[in-house]
Amino acid sequence: MSARAIHPLPVSGPARLRQGIQAVAADTAFRFGRHSHDQFGFGLIRRGAQTSASGRGTVEAGAGDLITVNPGEVHDGSPLEETGRAWQMLYLDPQTVAGLLAETGGPDRQREFHHPVIRDTRLVRPFLSTFGALTAAPDPDGSDLGTLAVEERLIPLLTALLVPGSDRRGTPAGIAAARSRIDDDPAAPLTLETLATEAGLSRFHLIRAFRRHTGLTPHAYVVQRRIQQARRMILRGAALADTAAACGFADQSHMTRQFVRMYGLPPGALAQLAD
Repeated sequence: MSARAIHPLPVSGPARLRQGIQAVAADTAFRFGRHSHDQFGFGLIRRGAQTSASGRGTVEAGAGDLITVNPGEVHDGSPLEETGRAWQMLYLDPQTVAGLLAETGGPDRQREFHHPVIRDTRLVRPFLSTFGALTAAPDPDGSDLGTLAVEERLIPLLTALLVPGSDRRGTPAGIAAARSRIDDDPAAPLTLETLATEAGLSRFHLIRAFRRHTGLTPHAYVVQRRIQQARRMILRGAALADTAAACGFADQSHMTRQFVRMYGLPPGALAQLAD
């Protein structure tokens, strides 16, 4: 099977949920390289199995397992069999998660997934119910019951999966400065020398230290941030050619190639979901 078997699905509900949540269904043998998302991602393996490496270790997941990824966490994914694997995934913007869990009480710190694979059969049905409610066709009568159904499923599920995060410290100030330089304007032209100067390191030491603390080389990190910026623009309805230019890609074809490497599908598939 090819990357073409990866399908983004329309999300039902109010605009604040549609704009902050993406749903994906896939049945593919596509091998994802190292990449990251700026969202929380969690889903269910429906068929087959895969191996993946992340900041929380290398793991295997099979049918019936829930898989998770935190914002910014570098990971990959490869099928364990030639027939590939099938899964359903939900991706939620951190702001959306914070809004949904604002009234649940507890520590005020950022929440996170602690385990990349969760083997708990009690969570499978709630996930499937939540995924089904989020991807159900809108009520033709305009009823608000669909929104009620989504929130009453999604909030308890997130509360069960996400736990208060630990304070992530230890990134050297120089690497943090170089990373912030990229984050502030991913589309800006950057050289390794510029980033090394920002970090107060030689180019050689910047490459090694940046990868050690972020999981990616400076070049790969820039590409990730540009793709993430492009994804947000496309979902807001921006034209693909305009998005490619605004996000620092050479042209639309360049952006498409990078999109497929990261998400397994072209940006045009996301454009179909834009309001």
